[in-house]
Amino acid sequence: MKKLNVSFDYLSIIFAVIFATIFALQADLSAQKKGRTDAQVTYALNGAPENIILNWKDDPSTTQAVTWRTSVTIKKGYAEIAVADAAPTFIHNAIRKMALTEKIEVPSGIKYYHSINFDNLKPNTLYAYRVGADEHWSEWFQFRTAGDGTEPFSFIYFGDAQNNVLSLWARVIRTAYSESPKARFMIHAGDLINHANADHEWKEWFEAGDWIHASVPSIPTPGNHEYVKNEAGERAFLSRFWRPQFTLPENGIAGLEETVYYIDYENVRIISLNSIVRVDEQVVWLEKILKDNPQKWTVITYHYPLYSGGDGRDNKELRDLWKPVFDKYRVDIALQGHDHTYARGRNLISGVNIKDESGGTMYVVSVSGPKMYKIKKERWYDRGAANTQLFQLITIDNDSLHYKAITATGNVYDAFDLVKQAGKPNLLIEKFSPETPERDFGSTD
Repeated sequence: MKKLNVSFDYLSIIFAVIFATIFALQADLSAQKKGRTDAQVTYALNGAPENIILNWKDDPSTTQAVTWRTSVTIKKGYAEIAVADAAPTFIHNAIRKMALTEKIEVPSGIKYYHSINFDNLKPNTLYAYRVGADEHWSEWFQFRTAGDGTEPFSFIYFGDAQNNVLSLWARVIRTAYSESPKARFMIHAGDLINHANADHEWKEWFEAGDWIHASVPSIPTPGNHEYVKNEAGERAFLSRFWRPQFTLPENGIAGLEETVYYIDYENVRIISLNSIVRVDEQVVWLEKILKDNPQKWTVITYHYPLYSGGDGRDNKELRDLWKPVFDKYRVDIALQGHDHTYARGRNLISGVNIKDESGGTMYVVSVSGPKMYKIKKERWYDRGAANTQLFQLITIDNDSLHYKAITATGNVYDAFDLVKQAGKPNLLIEKFSPETPERDFGSTD
């Protein structure tokens, strides 16, 4: 009888597995009928580090910040770092540091966010690091500190990812990395996800970039979708995940920490502005940061564009506030998002179609995710596109800035150079043929 009972137990298990499989298949078919075609994220439940990302909090030549999270079983986090070497014995020289830790409750349970700012690093040096605790550790990742600005370097700029991030944005960030595996950092111009406090959407963003986030530092600026609305329907509250999951400079405005800030990377000053809240308060701070700017190049990133690429969209109040400061200090290039189109042009003064032939800031609007809008018909821009996922590869080489807009399939769609001229505006050298057709111009698809 005992043997018979065991057989019945096995049969029960088999039937349970069969029924569970049938139920799962039916649920999946039902979801497909309802149009759910997104890839699904996974969560580390055993204490393993997840959502690992590099940022900067201080000088990129001597520091490097890393942030990650773990499940409730890991309440303390550590990181180990060493100068990288081809011999695997470099790990014996690693120094261990304890992380700062904070707790957040998410639908999948309690999560602990850990962050460390590595300091006293050597410029232009390759380091290896890993994060973890107890028996749960990540693999070893590598990064290189900034140099002295004499060697060319590249970085990547993404417009909005926002929707279907794991399904359709993943190919863009991965293509960007394959096109420039030695890019020194990535700029994200807001709307990284769609709902500010949706943990599964942030998980998609981290999973889409995976180890790229852990190897190439990110410089993000918030978009309107990183904010939650108040009772008046205004975007007022920054995502509760923003500050725990990123470790960014706090050299901006009180109350806007890690959204308004600047980073000096070699001979470039990169400024993040917050175009969603308290925009008028940023004018005085911006003027000070630009007036005291010792760097050769100035890059500003923010979300709402001063010159819109989307049909029926305009941000005149923001343009009236910020553009006079851009003009006064000759900002080189503005990297924007929000409009889910591609548009770039310069020489703009007041209005949308009035140009100043003496030169001016190059304004770019771009989109890296799959959500698309109709492009603006009034041509302030020199090159535009609709219905096209893109990333931008920008190279700084002393007095020259080389720019390429590249599609998700790896084709160069737009290109130009800016060249510094003593006492004069930047020389613009167009690199695309004016006869090249623009993609899906005016499309609603």
